[in-house]
Amino acid sequence: MNEFLEKEEAILKMIKTVYDPEIPVNIYDLGLIYGIDIKDDGVCDITMTLTAPSCPAGDFLVEDIRQKVGSVDGIKDVNVNIVFEPEWTKEMMSEEAKLELGFL
Repeated sequence: MNEFLEKEEAILKMIKTVYDPEIPVNIYDLGLIYGIDIKDDGVCDITMTLTAPSCPAGDFLVEDIRQKVGSVDGIKDVNVNIVFEPEWTKEMMSEEAKLELGFL
């Protein structure tokens, strides 16, 4: 596997350890991650949303992502961009998340 794919896989693995404190499912399976862009200079840009614009866990999630993704070898800085377009819906969740939360 090439270095880029290994780094991408490591970042995804770390993102899957970030949980909204009120929901027992990681933010990736919740469908909150819209994009991950790894630049050659070691900067990782993550585009994500929240389950609601007024989500009280937003700051916690951003800091948790920064710390965990920032610990990946070769990552020098992490930018987390929160967007609300497209608006998050329950349909964005993985099958596993829907099952865990009783939506299936």
